[in-house]
Amino acid sequence: MTARTATAALVEDVAGVVENVPGVAFLRPGLADRLRSALSTPGPGAGRAPASGVRMAPGPEGTGAWHVDIQVVTVRRARAVDVARAVRAAVREHLAPRLAGGPEPTVTVTVTGQV
Repeated sequence: MTARTATAALVEDVAGVVENVPGVAFLRPGLADRLRSALSTPGPGAGRAPASGVRMAPGPEGTGAWHVDIQVVTVRRARAVDVARAVRAAVREHLAPRLAGGPEPTVTVTVTGQV
């Protein structure tokens, strides 16, 4: 498995964790997701589309730290600040064993809307 493939798999894992946090309606769709027609979506068993609301990048050279940027849309009945805190905590908890021995990742959560 290449580093790029491993990072993509980790992004998908993080996206799944975020989508299961109470108060999260969905990850912010990217432009490609908005333009994609129903005919071009993958069939069953073809895997899910890339998570455009989650981005992961290595931190400054030599630090070993990761930066995780998450953009979510919350449900209207939930307080955005509480959802953002819960998402950050869930992502940190999920990544802790995977990044064991390294520095804690920086997790930024942005609420881009409510439905």
